[in-house]
Amino acid sequence: MYIEIDFNSDEAIYMQLRNQIVFGIATNQYQEGESLPSVRQLAESIGINMHTVNKAYHVLRQEGFIKLDRRNGAVIFLEEGKIQAIQEMKETLRVILAKAVCKNISREEVHELIDEIFEEDY
Repeated sequence: MYIEIDFNSDEAIYMQLRNQIVFGIATNQYQEGESLPSVRQLAESIGINMHTVNKAYHVLRQEGFIKLDRRNGAVIFLEEGKIQAIQEMKETLRVILAKAVCKNISREEVHELIDEIFEEDY
């Protein structure tokens, strides 16, 4: 598992870790049923605190991306919560689009950006 943390970023480390795992799932780098490294292993490999990895794993569990099992650790597990995911995305997009409107970014530019991201990454 390749994870790159930007220690100079304003974004919390646990969120960077969470985001990279979600991106890995979305781009099929990580498959459903695949085990993630243990909290200790991942913390040591990236040079961060175990509590930070634990927090990222708990956020991923709450969001329905992994399940935590005492025997198998953290395992990629995608819940069928599409409606909930759409609602969460809608809330996040509202803020992003409000920022875009404030910066005079047009609807067409937003659509082009989304298309570009889908073509590059998915």
